[in-house]
Amino acid sequence: MRIGVAYSDGVQHSWLRIDVADDATVQQAIERSGVLTMFPHIDLTQQKVGIFGKLVKLDAPLQPGDRVEIYRQITCDPTQVPRRGGMDEDDD
Repeated sequence: MRIGVAYSDGVQHSWLRIDVADDATVQQAIERSGVLTMFPHIDLTQQKVGIFGKLVKLDAPLQPGDRVEIYRQITCDPTQVPRRGGMDEDDD
């Protein structure tokens, strides 16, 4: 079956379409895609993965057409970043 594997490190983006076995898992697809060679800093023991924006485990089974996504780790403290797009107190 054909699936996609997507990753972005903020500078470089990768969208790979590959064929995998019908019983393939997320981890098998990531390994087969070659994305770990292209981005050697990816650490699947630390980074989360998902299918179409929904978090899944590495052993999750795939369906035809799935898009496997490898998510970057948060690099800043979200409590220290100002909110965007919200209403200010003065916007009454």
